[in-house]
Amino acid sequence: EVQLVESGGGLVQPGGSLRLSCAASGFTFVRYDMSWVRQAPGKGPERVSAINSGGRSTYYADSVKGRFTISRDNTKNTLYLQMNSLKPDDTAVYYCALGWGPPPYEHWGQGTQVTVSS
Repeated sequence: EVQLVESGGGLVQPGGSLRLSCAASGFTFVRYDMSWVRQAPGKGPERVSAINSGGRSTYYADSVKGRFTISRDNTKNTLYLQMNSLKPDDTAVYYCALGWGPPPYEHWGQGTQVTVSS
């Protein structure tokens, strides 16, 4: 059974940083591309970033380019999202998902809340 468990969310002031983690199990993590997706209240899911199975190719939405960094540790079956210079518009529930392309995804986690507010 595929399991994706996100952690690391929280409340942060504008300009602050957070690092999200996604622990993966139930599948061969090293073989799959992975994505981070977010959903703000009243909005549809937005693919924020993606990384290929080997970690050499990445994608970033224009809204986060230059501020967020996606990475993975295939020895730990873990996906990361380093988020810097956070803005109130980044407030959303953040999910990791199995796959590269835009939503929908067959497998994604339960999400972690990120709130950017002073």
